[in-house]
Amino acid sequence: QVQLVESGGGLVQAGGSLRLSCEASGRTFNSYRMGWFRQAPGKERDLVASIAWNGGNIYYGDSVKGRFTISRDNARNTVYLQMNSLKPEDTGNYYCAAGNPRTAGGHEYDYWGQGTQVTVSS
Repeated sequence: QVQLVESGGGLVQAGGSLRLSCEASGRTFNSYRMGWFRQAPGKERDLVASIAWNGGNIYYGDSVKGRFTISRDNARNTVYLQMNSLKPEDTGNYYCAAGNPRTAGGHEYDYWGQGTQVTVSS
């Protein structure tokens, strides 16, 4: 069992930066791929980025490539999402997830956090 708690969301102006953190409980954190998802009001939840258990095989959604960076610290049971050059369309609730999807861009995750809200003003 893995419990996930996100933090770091908030209100930021367009062009600004935020860093999201997701801390996991449980001893098996480093056996899971970790993903960050985003859900805007009235839209489906989309995969933003994911990272393999060893920090490799990183995936980014097309809309965030070159602006967002995912990383993880297995010693701290934490995964991060550094978000730069934020745009109003990045607004949404950001969730972290743990699992072993079949592909780096897959959505099959087993454990989910409660989410943290990111709002980017224009």
